[in-house]
Amino acid sequence: MPGAASILHADLDAFYASVEVRDNPRLVGLPVAVGGGVVLSATYEARRFGVEAPLTGSEARRRCPGLVIVPPRFEAYVAASRTVMEILESYTPEVEPISIDEAFLDVSGSLQLFGSPEQIGAAIRAAVRSRVGLPISVGCATTKHLAKIASRVAKPEGLLVVPPGEEQSFLDPLPIRLVWGVGPVGQERLARYGVATIGDLRRLPPETLASWMGEHWGSHLWALANNLDPRPVTRGTRARSVGAQSAGPATDPDRRHSTLLALADRIGSRLRRKALAGRRVTVRVRLDDMTALTRARVLPGAIAETTSIFRTAVELTDTLIAERAPGRGITLVGIAVSLLENAPHLQLRLPLAATGERGDETVAGSPQHLRLHELDAAVDRARERFGTRTVIRAALLADEPEERSPMQAMGERLRHPGRGEPEPDHLVP
Repeated sequence: MPGAASILHADLDAFYASVEVRDNPRLVGLPVAVGGGVVLSATYEARRFGVEAPLTGSEARRRCPGLVIVPPRFEAYVAASRTVMEILESYTPEVEPISIDEAFLDVSGSLQLFGSPEQIGAAIRAAVRSRVGLPISVGCATTKHLAKIASRVAKPEGLLVVPPGEEQSFLDPLPIRLVWGVGPVGQERLARYGVATIGDLRRLPPETLASWMGEHWGSHLWALANNLDPRPVTRGTRARSVGAQSAGPATDPDRRHSTLLALADRIGSRLRRKALAGRRVTVRVRLDDMTALTRARVLPGAIAETTSIFRTAVELTDTLIAERAPGRGITLVGIAVSLLENAPHLQLRLPLAATGERGDETVAGSPQHLRLHELDAAVDRARERFGTRTVIRAALLADEPEERSPMQAMGERLRHPGRGEPEPDHLVP
C-alpha cells in the first residue's frame, strides 16, 4: 500500500494508574493517582481536577480532596509492559520501544498480512484490551513525530489516522504543547512571541525561531512543525545504557539529592536484575529555559551498586550546576549508566590497595565496593520475596505515601500471600 500512514505510535493510557484500576475494581470511576511524595500517574477522573505528574502529593490532594493515592508497583507495570510489547511484535518485527508504556511500529511490511494501518491499529487496541486489560491509544501517520501527536489527540483509548497529504492541515490548528519536547516552560516562552499553535510555529522564518530558542532547538522545532522527521523506526536491540529521569522542581539540593537517590536505586535494581554493570555514569540536568546540560565520568571498573551510582551522580550533578548554572532553576534530573557489560565476577583487591575513602566505592573489587555489592544483593533478595516497597532507603521515607508504612505493607503480604504484587517469577524482564 504505497504512501500509507504506516508508522504507528502505540501509547498506553494513564499506564500506572490503569494497572492499579485493573487490579482493584473498587477503584473504577474514582480519581486515582499513583505515587507518594510525587504523582507518577493519574486516571482521567483525577486529571479533570488538574492532578497530573509531577505534582506533589500534597498539591494533588489540595486540587482533588477525594483523590485516592496508591503506592507504585513497578513489577506489575513491567509485567504488563512485556505482554503489550509481545502483542506489538506479533504484528511487525519493526518495533521501537521508547519507554515502558509506548512504542513506535513500522507496519509497511505487514500490510499484506494484516490489512491497512487503521486495521492494524484497531487490532492492537482490541488485543491489548482483551489480553492485558488496559486501554491503549494508537496514532498512524507517515512520520514518527506525527504518529506520536496523533496518538495523543486520540486519547483516551482512541485510534487516529492522519492520511498522507493531509499532514499539515492536521498539524496547523493544534496547540504548541503537542510538539514533542515542548513543555510548560517552552510554551510560555513561545507564547510571549505570540506562538500558540503548530501553524504559528511553522510560518515563522527558521532564523527567527533560532534567534529566540537557540540555533539547535529552534531548527529542531521548525522541522517538526513542518513534519520534517526522517527518523526511521529502529528495531529494539540490547540496551546500550540503562537510565531514568525525573521531571519536577530540583533546584533545592536536598530534594535533588533525594531524587537522584531514587533514580540510582531504580537503575541499580534494573542493572542487577539483568546481570549487567556499567563503567560510565552520565547525568542530565534541564534548566527552567529548557536548556539541557550533561556530564559523564568513566569509572575504573563496571558497577551496578546503588550507592556507587548515586554518589557519582551527585558529585557530577552538583559540580555541573555550580559551574554552568549557578542560581538557575532546575526542572529535571536524570542518570544513565552505559558502557555495559555482563556483570563480572568480582576480582577482589587487597585491602592494602584501598584508601578507605569514599572514592573506593566505585573501584570494583575494593572492600568498600564489596560491602555495597553484598548489601544490594541482600536488598534485592528481600524485594523479590516480599515486594519492592518492603525495603526502602531511609532518605526516601519522606516520599512514601502516608496511608501505610513499608513494614505494614509487608505484614499484609505475609498475612495474605495471595494479595499484592505478582509472584516474582513473572517479574524478571
